[in-house]
Amino acid sequence: MLLASEEVSAETRRKMLLEILESEALYPHFQPIVDLKKGQVIGHEALIRGPAGSVMASPGALFQTAIENNPLHTLELLCRRCSLEKFAELKSGGKLFLNISASLLGTPEHTEGFTSDLLQELGISIQDIVIEISEQHPFDQHGLSNSAVQYYRSMGFQVEVDDLGTGYSGLKLWSELKPEYVKIDRHFVAKIDREPVKREFVRAICNISNVMGCKVIAEGIERQEEAEVLLELGITYGQGFYLGYPSPEPQVSWNMLNRNDAVELSDSLSGMIHSETAQSLLRQTPAIAPSDTVLYVSEQFMANPDLASLPVVEQGTPLGVVKKSDLLELFSTQYGRALYEKKPASRILCEQVLLVERDLSLVEVSRLVTDQENHALLQDIIITQDGCYLGMGNLRDLLKRITELKIQNAKYANPLTMLPGNVPINHEVERLLERTEDFYIAYFDLNNFKPFNDCYGYSKGDEVIRLVGELLTLHAKRTDNFIGHVGGDDFVVIFRAPDWKLSCERILKQFDEEVRSLYAPKDLQHEGLWATDRQGNRTFFPLLGLAIGVVHPDPYRCGSYHEVAELAAMAKKEAKRTATSSLFVSRRRCSNLPEEEVGEQRRA
Repeated sequence: MLLASEEVSAETRRKMLLEILESEALYPHFQPIVDLKKGQVIGHEALIRGPAGSVMASPGALFQTAIENNPLHTLELLCRRCSLEKFAELKSGGKLFLNISASLLGTPEHTEGFTSDLLQELGISIQDIVIEISEQHPFDQHGLSNSAVQYYRSMGFQVEVDDLGTGYSGLKLWSELKPEYVKIDRHFVAKIDREPVKREFVRAICNISNVMGCKVIAEGIERQEEAEVLLELGITYGQGFYLGYPSPEPQVSWNMLNRNDAVELSDSLSGMIHSETAQSLLRQTPAIAPSDTVLYVSEQFMANPDLASLPVVEQGTPLGVVKKSDLLELFSTQYGRALYEKKPASRILCEQVLLVERDLSLVEVSRLVTDQENHALLQDIIITQDGCYLGMGNLRDLLKRITELKIQNAKYANPLTMLPGNVPINHEVERLLERTEDFYIAYFDLNNFKPFNDCYGYSKGDEVIRLVGELLTLHAKRTDNFIGHVGGDDFVVIFRAPDWKLSCERILKQFDEEVRSLYAPKDLQHEGLWATDRQGNRTFFPLLGLAIGVVHPDPYRCGSYHEVAELAAMAKKEAKRTATSSLFVSRRRCSNLPEEEVGEQRRA
């Protein structure tokens, strides 16, 4: 079999494909589809691979060669049989999503019971199979018929339309076939946290799916921020490298809140963790030059037995590392030492190393680590200053320091919501002021909370407070934002994301909708309740409202978090002038302005 790096003719690829079909040298892989809310794997998409290391290893090469040479039907049926047999063998459970190109649905091979008979033979329930229809080939749009799809559906199969958004035909398929699932194309998922147009497209898809009773799967999720925005928009199911890679062994569990738990950090952790930098991981480690001999490298490892790697540096610039394990493996082979000890260290250089600047926060370092592919998790960290070698750190030190900081942070978390309390909030404000960074701070407080608490009891009151915390997390949790719980019914969000006003308006809207479920029918009918006020008088109080005061502190003129806290408190006071939910945006950016409060009042 020819290697993937070798160029081969079309005729050679045709012969290789025929050889693969004859020997059935196809290898199923399974990529998890995850319920983002519950953190559960609900099923897998079956993907196929050719012989590893060959030019036919990728599904693209396999199917393109099949299209060019006409055995596409044969290849697809063999792919399906191999996938189903492997799925049955592994007994991983959940649904299996099978790709079927649209042009083949109406062919005799696909309507004579091939799949249902095979399922019965393998002991797989038809209800566990989802037929994934894709118009991936140029001629597909001419081959799909509604009757062919309905034939599968009548037997009990569920149907999914793939690559929604790539063209008019996909939307047309959706409206005509009314599938159980649709899959949003990865183009609309990539960087959705940074591109408002993509968010609105996905929001529209979500609204349509709700009307049609259809489940939406977002594919191509590669970053936590993308998953969080999709959840906010109402997308329940996702697929992508962030959630799991295609693998011969199906992944059976996943937890968004606990992925790589030792390294992954919550975006709401305190400023103490944000302000800690890679400098804290720094270890002075002797460097070697790429021209140093392998024998010299061996001597350095003997002189420093605790080191697992040595940095390779040329004129101050780090090039990579030499790993002790690689050196020992080299020397363990017959004649290995004799052959290599006089060779330059560059011969065993490993360039896969994490390079970070000394002032990069540990939050960012941890994200760099977790953004790596799981099979290539790098243990070595080279710390630089302005690109020049400074010293080494490692993954173990990062885990240890983050664990220490998380324990420290937990001391200040509010026990009701587990959000950071006053000390972490103040640390974060001080950090932003020191860096003269631009930010908005929103102060949240409940209106009419005391009479509600008096009437319904503290347990119901705690439900309201938890509701506020959940809504803030749902609508304001971003990479750069910070959510804190001051205490009682007071919350703070420090916004760095530009859509702060939209987030606040969504929080107000959903709060007003959901808080009604906590009232008795008679109070809902009257839109409020009767209770005793602070002066002991019997008074009517409207339904609970949420007041939000927002300020935009000037980091060049605000001297400390005390001043920012004062500005936020004044804005909140203005927001609470109305008993209903409202958003007040202050124009005051520092405390040494005229006494009167100025701003924009927006009522929910």
